[in-house]
Amino acid sequence: MHIRKHIPNAITCLNLLSGCIGILLALHKNQVAWAAVMIGFASFFDFFDGLAARILHVKSDIGKELDSLADMVSFGVLPGVLVYVMLATISTNSFVPLVGFIIPVFSALRLAKFNLDTRQTESFLGLPVPAHAIFWVGVTLLDFTITNNSANLMMQQAFKQPFVVIIFTIMLSLLLVSELPMFSLKFKNLYWAGNEIRYGFLGSAVFLTALLGVGALPVTILLYVLISIIAKLRSNNKVG
Repeated sequence: MHIRKHIPNAITCLNLLSGCIGILLALHKNQVAWAAVMIGFASFFDFFDGLAARILHVKSDIGKELDSLADMVSFGVLPGVLVYVMLATISTNSFVPLVGFIIPVFSALRLAKFNLDTRQTESFLGLPVPAHAIFWVGVTLLDFTITNNSANLMMQQAFKQPFVVIIFTIMLSLLLVSELPMFSLKFKNLYWAGNEIRYGFLGSAVFLTALLGVGALPVTILLYVLISIIAKLRSNNKVG
């Protein structure tokens, strides 16, 4: 039992380690793609630490805090560094790349808010930091992908424009701390009823991945935001 209770925290530490290695790799411009891949590893560990805690029945307050600290590094600081490097590569202005550090600031606000907000037990208010980080993983890897897909080529060209990167950085950072209700992908059961949005979203994500490859990552996150906005508008109309 003594060893078992430390297993989820050990997995969380692998999330943190992935983020630290990713930051180191990102600061070497020829290793940026591998830095983005480290966010993928961090996401893997972030999923399994919670799963392990539930299976082993060893949830703890320190585990929750450790998870947020690891997420801050892997899904807050590391994406900010990726955007910093991206802007440093495409912009001639030495101050423009600093816009990337808006991401860790808003990620910290998001995680602090999440830890105290009792309304976010089964769904989210605002864009989760892992989802936000995955957006930038896709954008980063697109630059290292040889593709003839017109949609991917358009995205590649768009994100070579500093103002496009800046707009998405600000917009997504604001979504992190917004009050927009966003559905969770945690299934209480496998029935269609009550899980329509989840199944629809996952089906769309699979289709987009088959169509776009890594280009599906940013598109899928934007789709996630769009579905959440539509669901919110429908909810408001029903109330009205």
